[in-house]
Amino acid sequence: MSSAAQLREPDQAWRVPQKWVYMAASAEYDGSGVTAAPFRVLGPLEVSGELGAVYVAPGRQEIVLGALVLELNRVVETTYLVDVIWDHDPPKTARTQVQICVSRLRKALADGGVDATIETRAHGYVLRAPEDATDLGNFRRLVAEAHALARDGLKVHAVDALRPAIGLWRGRCLAGVPSEVLAGTAAQLDESRLEAVETCMRLELELGRHEHLVGELQQLVASHPLRERLRGHLMVALYRSGRQAEALDAYHQGRAMLSEGLGLDPGRELRDLAQAILTDDADLALAEPAEPRSLVATPLSEAVQERGADPNPVVTPRQLPADIGDFVADDVIVSAVCDAVTEGREKGQLNVVLVLGGPGVGKSTLARHVAHRLATEYFPDGQLYCDLRGPDGQPVLPAQALGRFLRALGVPGQAIPDALDERAEMYRSLLADRRILVLLDDAVSESQVMPLLPGTGSSGVLVTSRGQLTALPGTRRFDLEPLSPEQGVQLLGRIIGERRVESEREAARALIRLVGGLPLALRIIGARLAARPHWSLISMWHRLENEHRRLDELAYGELSIRASLSLSYDGLAAADRRLLCLISLAEGTEIPSWLGAALIDDRTPNPADLLEPLIDRRLLDITAMDQGGEFRCGLSQMVRTFAHERLPAEIPEAERTGAVRRMVGGWMALAERAHKEIYGGAYTIVTGRAERWYPPEDYVRRCLRDPLGWLESEQTNLLNAVELAARSGLDELCWELATTLVTLFEARGYPELWERTHQVALTAVQEAGNERGQAAVLGSLGTLHLHRGEHEAAGPYLSAALEIFERIGELRGQALCLRDLARIERHHGDDDRALALYESAERNFVRAQDVIGRAHVLGEMAHITMRRADFARTRSYLDEALGICRSAGFDRGQALALRRLGQMLMYQQQYEAAERTLLEVLAMVRASGDLVGAGYVLHDLGRVNAHLRRVGQAVEYYSQAARIRERILDHSGVAAVRVDIVAILGRPRTSVG
Repeated sequence: MSSAAQLREPDQAWRVPQKWVYMAASAEYDGSGVTAAPFRVLGPLEVSGELGAVYVAPGRQEIVLGALVLELNRVVETTYLVDVIWDHDPPKTARTQVQICVSRLRKALADGGVDATIETRAHGYVLRAPEDATDLGNFRRLVAEAHALARDGLKVHAVDALRPAIGLWRGRCLAGVPSEVLAGTAAQLDESRLEAVETCMRLELELGRHEHLVGELQQLVASHPLRERLRGHLMVALYRSGRQAEALDAYHQGRAMLSEGLGLDPGRELRDLAQAILTDDADLALAEPAEPRSLVATPLSEAVQERGADPNPVVTPRQLPADIGDFVADDVIVSAVCDAVTEGREKGQLNVVLVLGGPGVGKSTLARHVAHRLATEYFPDGQLYCDLRGPDGQPVLPAQALGRFLRALGVPGQAIPDALDERAEMYRSLLADRRILVLLDDAVSESQVMPLLPGTGSSGVLVTSRGQLTALPGTRRFDLEPLSPEQGVQLLGRIIGERRVESEREAARALIRLVGGLPLALRIIGARLAARPHWSLISMWHRLENEHRRLDELAYGELSIRASLSLSYDGLAAADRRLLCLISLAEGTEIPSWLGAALIDDRTPNPADLLEPLIDRRLLDITAMDQGGEFRCGLSQMVRTFAHERLPAEIPEAERTGAVRRMVGGWMALAERAHKEIYGGAYTIVTGRAERWYPPEDYVRRCLRDPLGWLESEQTNLLNAVELAARSGLDELCWELATTLVTLFEARGYPELWERTHQVALTAVQEAGNERGQAAVLGSLGTLHLHRGEHEAAGPYLSAALEIFERIGELRGQALCLRDLARIERHHGDDDRALALYESAERNFVRAQDVIGRAHVLGEMAHITMRRADFARTRSYLDEALGICRSAGFDRGQALALRRLGQMLMYQQQYEAAERTLLEVLAMVRASGDLVGAGYVLHDLGRVNAHLRRVGQAVEYYSQAARIRERILDHSGVAAVRVDIVAILGRPRTSVG
């Protein structure tokens, strides 16, 4: 395509040929062909297939297809499609109408022979097609290639890429598609076209094509009179064409338009340009065009002598990108980084400072700010800058970076050698004894950085990276964290104005929490709010509240959370990408190291190793160490949302289901093992047929040294696993895990969690028709009511569970129900009926080989015989129960039997002996963290001290018992304690403890 080809306005009536190809103009650049895409949105929506144009009905079908094309190969939620079709008040049949649109679009695409399909997902749809199936995708690819070529000095080829990219536009993006929501996205894309046009004009001016550009630029300025960059390009083209007066006239026309229409003056850049034209500033003269040339390894001195230039040129590079005026960061970190870059230079020590952090945390912004702060005073000989990750996400080769640095240092192109080591030697020689700061942004690896390090300590090096780069020698490392709430408020205030933020301070804080204080996300929010002064901060929060649309909302211009995360994501190996997506299935703020192995079913003895690549890329953060000595990882909300968005494209649905099953199966295996460690075996619990996934045995042993403590520490993850299992249709795992967690709920007093998990599990097993699961959950809910002192409410649950257990022949389940039904009879005062039920429960526990269940029943039977003053039988029951619990290693059971023994001594009026026994029990339950047991024992100790007439000590024990009972919501227990307090004090007591 000719460099003089006109960049016509999109509203003009012209069309792109059906098929066109642009080729590189030099053998040194291979280029690539581009064919007209089947889906075209850069103008009116058009679709074509093997049979020609495909008709898409205007209105809703156009809107749905437009939304799907813009998110090619990504899931578009049904709720979003409803929003884009109906701006306000969608009808009740909205989802059905969306389904009808999708069905008709599928038929239209199939009938037209279009190589694309619309797939249904759990919450929406995805248009599946090759990446080059849209003109938008091709436009973005060509623009990215052009930027990469321009950075390498290949400006001719950059223009050759930009011209066809701009030529893809046939009008305004999605022109005529009636959707306000899509119009906002389309407006952003229209802006990207104008940015590409401006870049193309700038490059062609640098290539000396000013005379051919004048007419084209005049048309562009007429169409976009407020775009100062285009007006500036026109002024330069006119000036270099010998038309100085016309250049100044173009400026004055723009100034008059701004003044009359908006009451504004042109920006500083345009005013400075006009002054330079007025004074014939020499800097406006055309520099030597940057045409492609062969890199011949000519010695530096010979090369410059051939050019007749100074063999020892002194060039001061100033390559730092601009600092930002609204910079916000931790002042301590900024000062520490500044000190690290400058300290030790007088000793000839090269300082390499690493600023590390995840995507969007502000590494580059901080590094640039530090570089500007230090440049003049400490590095007056210049500053070199290179973004080591190219625009397409691929790492810049060290040889490329060195080529740029050498040219910036005054080395002619023909003098730059081809070999990497020769370029590095020349680079180090030029930097020797000079005070130059080298800023290497977004480094990918140590091998990329090492050739770019100066050879002496007179210079400084500042590197930012998402990785660890631990192999770089002699470095100072600084890990950046997201902004604190106050810093986030400060940043928003600097972008949109402090008064606006102060008027909605709580909404500002809510926005900061929602994005985890991530600076890039806050900048995007600030930019969007600044562009729309009529938006409130709370309205912005509502837009971001929908997790499935959050990444779409967090984009503005060239700023994008999705794009930032993609750089890290795309740099991962395929297996690591899949693992990250699967980890997004796990809920909760922290995950243990074994979980990654469960998700991909890897039986490695060191599962933590699987997470290391994600940690290195800062996509996972190490947050703590668990009881097994392994690290725990956190997944930020932004990364989780991004990974979950990629999940359908990376992992088929069947594999996702299997991953969830293994993950929940891992939690089930560990919870079951914890129960066994506490009870001495799989006792007093009904088990099912759910498949377990077992982490490495060595890890399990270390992790469960304190099994109850482990259950407590993993409480959030275990609760999430129950709910995830229910949502995923894993009813067997759901009820087994819920009932196993009673081990924690019962000991630590979490009745509300007991009820929450069991209601979830009950719904799951009822929907699945799982009888065994229904019985287990109903029976456990009955036990919960007994723990709350709600004896009448417990009966129906226990009776229903017992009926099912008897029908399916589950002996242990029958025994548990009979045991708890006996407690109800005791509450009613029918000890004979209770004793008969206990004896039936004991027989079933024996048949089920559940020794701990039997020991518990023996302890309850002892309580009845104790109240009947049959102390011989009581002692016999307790001795047998105590022996069983000691043999099994069940500490809680031993404590229970000893408590009954203390109660028996109290009945026998042996109060000192009873106190010694109960104090021993109190020490045991406190050591194990058995909160419920402590509440019971403290109540007993209060009664013993009341009998010993130690009123003060008795009240203290009673008060402690009441506080525990209140904490675990045991209202009847609190009432019983207060009755005893009234009895010892002789008057009512309105508040305990």
